[in-house]
Amino acid sequence: MKVTLSALDTYESSFTPLVVIELAQDVKEETKEWLKNRIIAKKKDGGAQLLFRPLLNKHETETLEHHNLYLVGASQIRLLLGAEAVGLVKECNDNTMRAFTYGTRQNFKGFDDNNDDFLTMAECQFIIKHELENLRARDEKMIPGYPQAKLYPGKSLLRRLLTSGIMIQVFPLHDPEALKKLEDTWYTRFTLKYQPIDNIRGYFGETIALYFGFLEYFTFALIPMAVIGLPYYLFVWEDYDKYVIFASFNLIWSTVILEVWKRGCANMTYRWGTLLMKRQFEEPRPGFHGVLGINSVTGREEPVYSSFKRQLRIYLVSLPFVCLCLYFSLYVMMIYFDMEVWALSLHEDSGSEWTNILLYVPSIIYAIIIEIMNRLYRYAAEFLTSWENHRLESAYQNHLVLKVLVFNFLNCFASLFYIAFVLRDMKLLRQSLATLLITSQLLNQIVESLLPYWLQRKHGVQVKRRVQALKADIDVALYEQVILEKEMGTYMGTFDDYLELFLQFGYVSLFSCVYPLAAAFAVLNNFTEVNSDALKMCRVLKRPFSEPSASIGVWQLAFETMSVISVVTNCALIGMSPQVNAVFPESKTDLILIVVAVEHALLALKFILAFAIPDKPRHIQMKLARLEFESLEALKQQQMKLVAENLKEEPREDIKEKAA
Repeated sequence: MKVTLSALDTYESSFTPLVVIELAQDVKEETKEWLKNRIIAKKKDGGAQLLFRPLLNKHETETLEHHNLYLVGASQIRLLLGAEAVGLVKECNDNTMRAFTYGTRQNFKGFDDNNDDFLTMAECQFIIKHELENLRARDEKMIPGYPQAKLYPGKSLLRRLLTSGIMIQVFPLHDPEALKKLEDTWYTRFTLKYQPIDNIRGYFGETIALYFGFLEYFTFALIPMAVIGLPYYLFVWEDYDKYVIFASFNLIWSTVILEVWKRGCANMTYRWGTLLMKRQFEEPRPGFHGVLGINSVTGREEPVYSSFKRQLRIYLVSLPFVCLCLYFSLYVMMIYFDMEVWALSLHEDSGSEWTNILLYVPSIIYAIIIEIMNRLYRYAAEFLTSWENHRLESAYQNHLVLKVLVFNFLNCFASLFYIAFVLRDMKLLRQSLATLLITSQLLNQIVESLLPYWLQRKHGVQVKRRVQALKADIDVALYEQVILEKEMGTYMGTFDDYLELFLQFGYVSLFSCVYPLAAAFAVLNNFTEVNSDALKMCRVLKRPFSEPSASIGVWQLAFETMSVISVVTNCALIGMSPQVNAVFPESKTDLILIVVAVEHALLALKFILAFAIPDKPRHIQMKLARLEFESLEALKQQQMKLVAENLKEEPREDIKEKAA
């Protein structure tokens, strides 16, 4: 029997809470009632048809605070129908990957009507988020009780509630039992082993699993560089002739690891089903605003904003501001060099052990200032990109990534380029590179994981004391969990994590022929980074909503661009070495031409390797081609069936006309 959404019951007295909604403390009762009715209403009536109840009942709210917290869940059938609606792809009994449909559910591996584990908890929470985000205004002109919160047909209610301050936040709940199992296999035991990527994906979703997969892959890919770089550091420090071999290996290595990652990523995302998920039409982002108009593509009524005005904001405000920040970064860099000169002159005058240590102080201070400037600029870049008023989230992210990458690249690497190509001081370059790399890694570990973990533990102890003092008849474990998690920091996505790896990749690849030990420090940092990031995800921050992903997105292009720049940088450094210059004592033009020729040859080799290594393994390509063929055949049969039905109906119409 076919099950439809209209046949489902939307009220259950007890259900497994998956998502928490927090409303502002002064929200009016009519607004709460309206929101509840819209969430539990049937789909045909414009509702989400989900399960909904307050965290505390009326009796409990008289003695306890936080009575504007609500729990959202869904029945198993509702989640399965939601999985079909969002286009989740699952493995069939014949080992192929297909879009899940409720009607053919028995054909999918692991499905059982009595088993609730077919969908992961992350997928269930993603479905609920999708349904909440697709709650749209129908005939309402405003949010009940708030005349200033205007609505129009098709407007997302969830986004309007969040932007108007009526709703504080929406977040998915942790599953304590599943989280404990994940922690035991992930980071609680400090052993050298592969991460449980599939388990991470099942709990946090594909986007976060891909980040940890890339972090692990990148760490193991750095090991050959670290192993080869160590003897170079120990035995042939000043012999630049031998660095030609090391730099050439670096350039091939940087290309191969990125191409091989694409293949591994395709394997993972095919297994998870996200490689086959169809990209849905992108809705306007929550912060987008404008004059109400008609979308020429969808025909829906939504805010419309002039692209000309947006371009004016970008080129007349954002671009000059970014240039000003870049100038300020260079100005700070020149102050750093003045400090280096002062420290060096002081050391030359006294020559004591203290002044020898003092030589590293300017680099350490500069590294700390770089981190502070990067974080301050990030806030400014987010504000500016939001002010530019981009309609789509993808456009917003692309402009934000571009702003942040340009500034971070200049801020972190400008001093190294200046030392290498203007001052031509290789000793200072090695010292600065080592200090910047090690200091930035230590600061990131402290600021991103250790400090937030300490603060979160302190807050957790306070919450436990308050809960233990309660004498109300409530589900203490659930109440404590919700109160604790709602105060946790919000995970802002993988942007900062990928940015950290991107800068690390730059430190390792750009100046590898000068400081081969950089890869070894990166490996040591990343082994601890895996555990600290895992701790941050599990114990410090709220659980993020799962987001299906088929790749690491724009970061793949960013890493490939960095590897191209590293070819030019390393060739130039080798060409500047005294040993190479001694070969051409009279004609510098010949030296420049040879360096440029070698650089072009290496770039050509790099692009040939990128072309020769397929992005997807052969067996994945065959499976995708097979699925495309089957979908075309199914479409053809459906069209033939419609034609046959039309041909059957035509004679009947002729008989009726003759009879008339």
